[in-house]
Amino acid sequence: MKQITATDALTLSIPERIQLVEDIWDTIAIETEAIELTEEEKKIIDERLEAYHRNPDLGSPWADVYKRIVAKG
Repeated sequence: MKQITATDALTLSIPERIQLVEDIWDTIAIETEAIELTEEEKKIIDERLEAYHRNPDLGSPWADVYKRIVAKG
């Protein structure tokens, strides 16, 4: 397989670059056990999960968050 560089990727169309990123992400997601969280990251996740369980009505649904992100872009 031919290796490509970031510069090579810039020659692709935007839809092709998006597909490339999705393909790369899929290869990472398959190997989730290879991703090690630090103790600090685990602590942050546990704290956020605990806060959610204390008050699950706080926060925003993903669809609302996505709309806000896109509106800023």
